[in-house]
Parts: sequence; C-alpha cells; structure tokens
Amino acid sequence: MKLTIERAALLRSLGHVQSVVERRNTIPILSNVQLDAGEGELRLTATDLDLAMVEAVVCDVTSPGAITTPAHVLHDIVRKLPDGAQVELSYDDGADRLTLAAARSRFVLACLPCDQFPVMAEGDLPHRFALAAEDLKRLIDKTRFAVSTEETRYYLNGIYLHVAEADTAPTLRAVATDGHRLAQVEQPLPEGAAGMPGVIVPRKAVGELRKLIDEFDGDIGIALSDAKIRFSFNSAVLTSKLIDGTFPDYGRVIPAGNDKRLELDPKLFAEAVDRVSTISSEKSRAVKLNLENNRLLLSVTSPEAGSATEELAVSYSAAPIEIGFNARYVLDILAQLDGAMATLDLADASSPTILRDPGDEGALYVLMPMRV
Repeated sequence: MKLTIERAALLRSLGHVQSVVERRNTIPILSNVQLDAGEGELRLTATDLDLAMVEAVVCDVTSPGAITTPAHVLHDIVRKLPDGAQVELSYDDGADRLTLAAARSRFVLACLPCDQFPVMAEGDLPHRFALAAEDLKRLIDKTRFAVSTEETRYYLNGIYLHVAEADTAPTLRAVATDGHRLAQVEQPLPEGAAGMPGVIVPRKAVGELRKLIDEFDGDIGIALSDAKIRFSFNSAVLTSKLIDGTFPDYGRVIPAGNDKRLELDPKLFAEAVDRVSTISSEKSRAVKLNLENNRLLLSVTSPEAGSATEELAVSYSAAPIEIGFNARYVLDILAQLDGAMATLDLADASSPTILRDPGDEGALYVLMPMRV
C-alpha cells in the first residue's frame, strides 16, 4: 500500500473515526483504525463492536492495499504535522510497520493485519428514509441532555426514536428521560418512516452522530431494523447497535390536569436561577419557587453558605403555590427554549411540571419537583 494525501483531509476523517475508538481496550485490534486504499480514495474504519464508523477521503493512490494501525497515535501525529503538508503512507506486504512521511518528519507505526479487524454485520435494514440535517440536529439537541447516564437503567441510556400519533397526523418523535426530567420533540413524519419500530439509539452513537451533522448540510439517509441503525452522509457512514430494551411508557408521566399556568421570559428566569443557585454547594442545588399575583420569588438556602433570593415579574394569576426544583435541571431545559416567552403548567408541589416554548409546538419538557 502506498498513497499520498493532504494533511487537512486526513486529519478531518481521522478526527471522525478515532473518536469511536475507546482509549482503553483489552482487545488490541479495537485500538486500531483500518486503512484501505484503492480507486483514488482511502477508506478509514473504526469500531468498538457496538458502533462502527466508515469514512472515505480522496487521495492519490500509488499502490492499493489495506492495514490497521493505532487510531489515536495516528491522529495525534497528523494533528501535529504542519498545515498544508502532503502525507505519504506506505506499507509493504510482509512487514508489520506502517511508514508515515511528511515534510522532514518520518514515523514508523506498529500494525496488525486486516483479517483480525472485526466487521460489523448490518444485516437487513428494511426501514429507510431521509431526514434533513437541521431536523435531525433539532431532535438530538433538544433531547439528549435528558438521556440517563445510570448504567443500571440501560434502557434510558439513549434517545427513543419512534412514530407517534399526534392530533392531526403521525409524527417522528424523539424522547429522552433520566427519571427526573423528560424531553419530547417531534416533527412531521418523513416519507418511508411509517412502519419503523420504536428504537433506542445509544448515547455514544448520538454523540458521534451529532459531531458529523455539524459538518454536513443536506439530507441524511437513515436505515434501521430492530437491532441496528445506520446514518449515511456523503462520504461517511455511522452504524450502531440499538439498545436491546423496552423504553418505559413515558406518556404516563406527562400530566394532563395541570391547571396553574405561569408565563415568563426564559432568559431572565435562567439568569435568576443561575444567580441564586450559586449559594448552594450541594449537587442537588434545590431552588424554591414561590408564585403569587404575577410575582415569582426564587430562593436557595445552604446550611454552609447562607441564603439567596431574587424576585421576578411574571404572568401568573392562579392560586399561590410553592414548589422546588433541581436548579441544574431547570437550566438544562431553559437552554432548549428559543422563544421570548416560556410557559410552565403546574399542579401542586409534588406533581410534575410541564414546560413549553409557545413558538415550538413540537417540543415539550417535563420536570419532577424536589422537596424543599
């Protein structure tokens, strides 16, 4: 194998694939990226057995071939090469070393043969549709903050993507929850998605997918089965196993009878919550809300540091209520609201509260209260 490639192009593709590779591996081959040169392009592949990334990049191939080499080491070398450098990669059959030469630098890297490299079998992916990058970005950004990191509840460690029946027509809905807050975002159902099963896309796959979307503008091809999902870009393909579990019936935690409506400016509310919660050193950072006659009083008390209060003018005419929330969870949800006004529908101090952005009817957030 012998090829020449522009440093920036190689670095961009390596940046995508190497982030799939875990830093610590008990299986040496999983630390490697597979380099496959042929037909004027270099195909880079990395996997952790649950997630696989394949990306093709244009290059000048003198001699086709394939080999694997440590992904993070190769990425670090290319990252430190000078801008505009031409990188020459060469490997002789029978040798166990890959040579990288650029400008006055020369590196010799350890290799492992490609026949040891695991291939993720996709199987049949019968459900196929396309989604605009902006739409997929919205579904991810407005839900992933609520994905659980608690490994024992593995079925909450991802975004639940499924077809839901809305008031007028079926929608594609993304839901995430960690048991303390819930995010639900939907949009019109894309053509071809009607028969898809409900799937849970793992947290790591969501993170890698989100990085790719940042550099892409257009339609993303999505193909899935009960067990796997594939996202196709122009030159990159991300394939992931799905979480094998049943997502809870989240509809049961979305309250229907919350009769107390609060309207306020989400930006001013977020700034006030952030200020008063400074006093609390606890992880829970509970903030208490007192609502009465178009007035919101926020308060935080810490046994070690003292107390803080702040008052906001709001639109609220229902019966007085006192309720507490985790300040961090409140801020996470408020960060998703883009409009100048937000609504909170409350019931009582022990019932979940619904938060909405009136300018985005497809998004809904549920927040569990705390005792304060």
